[in-house]
Amino acid sequence: MAARKPILVVAGVGTGAGTGGSTARLFAKQGYNVALIARNAKELEATAEAIKASGGSAAAFPIVKYDYADIHEAFDAIKKHWPGEELRVAVFNAGYGVWKPFLEVTEAEWKESVQTNIVGAAAFAREAILAFQQLECVQRVGARGNLIITSATAAWRGNLTTSAFAAGKHGLKGLAQSLNKEFGKQNIHVSHAIIDGGILTNRSKGVKTEEWINDPDVRLHPDSIAKAYLYLAEQDRSAWTFELDLRPAHEKW
Repeated sequence: MAARKPILVVAGVGTGAGTGGSTARLFAKQGYNVALIARNAKELEATAEAIKASGGSAAAFPIVKYDYADIHEAFDAIKKHWPGEELRVAVFNAGYGVWKPFLEVTEAEWKESVQTNIVGAAAFAREAILAFQQLECVQRVGARGNLIITSATAAWRGNLTTSAFAAGKHGLKGLAQSLNKEFGKQNIHVSHAIIDGGILTNRSKGVKTEEWINDPDVRLHPDSIAKAYLYLAEQDRSAWTFELDLRPAHEKW
């Protein structure tokens, strides 16, 4: 009989070149079945196929939007895809950012910020926690499951042009804190990861200077963020991290 493999679910994968994709690839190398959730079905499938081509186990579960119905359907599909396997790590990496002076932010942008950063995260957390509650701790001092929430500096500090973005991330942090306090007592580990600085992705490569791209001291690398997420997922209960703040060495903070 083949050995059972834990499941990692990552929501917010984009093109696969950022934090979500790097996390998926690293956990796949560690022996996880990797479930990918995002809104761009074509790119999501490409990321899953690339992981499988490298010897990993992965599948794409595209959704239309980050709401309770779509996310519930995705989690149901994940259970059917890997019947009998255990969901052990869930990473909410989706987000929506708008950077405009307050008077220029539209009602639609406000609603999208709240929907993705707060409501979508709550829907994802609900499905993950319900799955974790069905499990025993992975080891005597380990977790029943790990929920990791990708956040930003805007979760603890507003700034010029960040009214909608910061409001969404403040709500996300409040959600993560509440989940940590409520479900930590059930041996479910909830972490809030603040990413302070630009991440090296295909998108940033298209707008940043060559100097920035080639200088590891001034930008974050998604593979390094993924390693931090693996560290969070492997902590024992005697020393759990709630909030992890990641930044490049020369970030002005």
